[in-house]
Amino acid sequence: MSFSGKYQLESQDGFVEFMKAIGLPGDLIEKGKDIKSVTEIEENGDQFKVTVTTGAKVMINSFTIGQETEIEFLTGEKIKAVVNKEGNKLKSVLNKVTSVTELVDGNTLVDTLTLGSLVYKRISKRLA
Repeated sequence: MSFSGKYQLESQDGFVEFMKAIGLPGDLIEKGKDIKSVTEIEENGDQFKVTVTTGAKVMINSFTIGQETEIEFLTGEKIKAVVNKEGNKLKSVLNKVTSVTELVDGNTLVDTLTLGSLVYKRISKRLA
């Protein structure tokens, strides 16, 4: 199953608490909590380009599976990380945050970010 495609956020759990914990300012949390972001993934072998558009903010991360790269984190900070692929999951650790992106079926993308006991989960559906 290929990750390639565009996905629109359908639902999310734990957004406000998680964003506070990673230090995002309150005004940005307030603005971002109701925006339906769009994630576009381009997969070419082990090369990935992930573009997340949230309102006017566009975050682009490119990486090769298993190789260290610089990833832009939710706070805008650049973090060195390695993204690994395990079946239909992309996994990485950004500072103390564990990120798992799973292609559940051909049309559902689930992002789970974990920081200690805090979990932020996003469910996105493929756009036709």
